[in-house]
Amino acid sequence: MKKQELIHLHGLLAEVRTQCEAWEDNVDLTEYESLGIKPTSIHKSKTDHKAAVFELAKGITSSMEDVDAETAEPLAPSAD
Repeated sequence: MKKQELIHLHGLLAEVRTQCEAWEDNVDLTEYESLGIKPTSIHKSKTDHKAAVFELAKGITSSMEDVDAETAEPLAPSAD
């Protein structure tokens, strides 16, 4: 994956993070935030963005797993 594509993915995951935080307060992203890499940090290396993407994705998915464990019934998909 090219650096530009990785930065784009990082930005998309940041949007998912914003939505998850609007739905739930328990999104633990301390590992991601400790990296100090944001999607707008285009001067950072490809390796830095890759690490940030992995930490962000891990934080988002773990918060979703916590929500799924709490609610037994599946949520219906919705579109705007």
